[in-house]
Amino acid sequence: MLLQRNKLGSVRPPKRCRSDMDNTSTSDIVIINGNSHPDLANMVAERMGLKNGGCSVFHKSNRETIVEISDSVRGKDIYIIQTGTKDANNNIMELLIMAYACKTSSARSIVGVIPYLPYSKQCKMRKRGCIVSKLLAKMMCTSGLTHIITMDLHQKEIQGFFDIPVDNLRASPFLLQYIQESIPDYRNSVIVARNPGVAKKANSYAERLRLGLAVIHGEQKEAESDEVDGRYSPPPTSSNRTRTTSVSVGVPEHPVKVKPPLTIVGDVNGRIAIMVDDLIDDVQAFVAAAEMLKDNGACKIYVLATHGLLSSDAPRLLDESPIDEIVVTNTIPHEIQKLQCHKIKTIDISILIAEAIRRIHNKESMSYLFRNVTLED
Repeated sequence: MLLQRNKLGSVRPPKRCRSDMDNTSTSDIVIINGNSHPDLANMVAERMGLKNGGCSVFHKSNRETIVEISDSVRGKDIYIIQTGTKDANNNIMELLIMAYACKTSSARSIVGVIPYLPYSKQCKMRKRGCIVSKLLAKMMCTSGLTHIITMDLHQKEIQGFFDIPVDNLRASPFLLQYIQESIPDYRNSVIVARNPGVAKKANSYAERLRLGLAVIHGEQKEAESDEVDGRYSPPPTSSNRTRTTSVSVGVPEHPVKVKPPLTIVGDVNGRIAIMVDDLIDDVQAFVAAAEMLKDNGACKIYVLATHGLLSSDAPRLLDESPIDEIVVTNTIPHEIQKLQCHKIKTIDISILIAEAIRRIHNKESMSYLFRNVTLED
């Protein structure tokens, strides 16, 4: 088997013909999907030479979710393709009910293919809240899922919340290939992290493309963790000192956080600025960063992200912003947003999901998909 090398020097697999896929034992595979992203499920099934199993998911008048599986799933490997969208709560309930229906129908294994995991940003304790992604992981394991396939989790540590195997696929090879093939004179680019939290991801892109790096510092945090909290206030002073409060040092107060004004660490003058992130949802932060990049001499501005949720009036804000192009994958459906904003471009990652399913079913190594590899049709 001949292997090709792409521009980044990594091994590129040869094109897979239909006969190669036919040699794969697919008689035990059943692909079903909910209402979140049927187009992606159809593309994955088509690439594998299969058709979607007979599963209908609908809601009663009181909004209860009903799942009906018409085909037999006894002793078969079930792959449920269900991603997160703006209707995250319904997406989750559909997934849980589909998984439980397959479990009670004696399916051999139930793999949840969740390209965008809902609530993945709620993976840290905030004030008196909770870690919602931990709760979601427990619910998925209890429903009957035996394996999870997802893509570009907000934090890789989320995999530790699950008691089942989790394969966190990467979309970066597709985005890197887009930069090389679709951005003219990309060698004159600089990779930009819109806040220090994205610096690690941006640095990875910069190293693979051998480009410079710039970081925007001083942006307001989305979690608002710097607000005044009752836990930070010192205990009240009392004349009747007890044994525990008679310490002479006392409890020091937390100093108030003062955020510096927005500044750019790095040179973007006369360069193409490429902002990278895992999710683009509320775009105010991206627009503010783009305006600052434009004021500092950036000639063109691109935004690349794996998941394009684009909630609320994001398309309008992006269309009016200095951003020249927004590139996202099809892990989340955004056809309506593309009609409202011509700057949004889509990269198809269905071949990566289809290859992951094929390798899991054939008990092949998954490490190949975690290298810097670009798959082709």
